[in-house]
Amino acid sequence: MTDAPTTADAPGRAMMQRDLASAALGMVVERDDPGIAVVSMRVRDDMTNGFRITHGGLVFTLADTAFAIACNEDDNVTVAAGADITFLKSTVAGQTLTATAVRRTRSGRTGLYDVSVVDEHGDAVAEFRGRSISTNRSI
Repeated sequence: MTDAPTTADAPGRAMMQRDLASAALGMVVERDDPGIAVVSMRVRDDMTNGFRITHGGLVFTLADTAFAIACNEDDNVTVAAGADITFLKSTVAGQTLTATAVRRTRSGRTGLYDVSVVDEHGDAVAEFRGRSISTNRSI
């Protein structure tokens, strides 16, 4: 993961350069290709809940960031129309989570994307499905 662009300096991706939430969480963009994105995040102590496991909302946020990168593949702003997540395994501070988003289908203004979140051992942590809609706004 050396020399990987972070959300603050991802080349050519103004969306990620302005994404203060992902930057604050320490997310790193590992891959940014049309319809495919990989984003990682090391879990910090302040990202855990009252049970000392990674807060589910932050696992969702990681998956949502990978989804956003994968579905913004042209000059139109594309946003989430909806998303669902299934949590499969808990993680703790010190672990690294990686979200891989893949376009399943895109037709007209809508798209469907699957995001798998794994830990540093490749074990499944969560599965996320996002539904996108493209707007008339330009990036």
